[in-house]
Amino acid sequence: MQSIPLRKSFGNRVRELRLATGQTQEAFADTCGFARTYMSRIETGGANPSLDAIKVLADALGISLAKLLDGL
Repeated sequence: MQSIPLRKSFGNRVRELRLATGQTQEAFADTCGFARTYMSRIETGGANPSLDAIKVLADALGISLAKLLDGL
């Protein structure tokens, strides 16, 4: 099933982009309005974020949805 590897790839992408901004996971979660535990689950592939949540992540990173999903 492709959904688990896709979630993991997406989480790795979010983590990579977050680290490039210099933000801790906790600070980034606060910026997004998410609990740190939810952010952790997104980054490890344990969560299946909604399209709305993905848009929040992209906005917090200052990039488009297309850029966030690029390469997945």
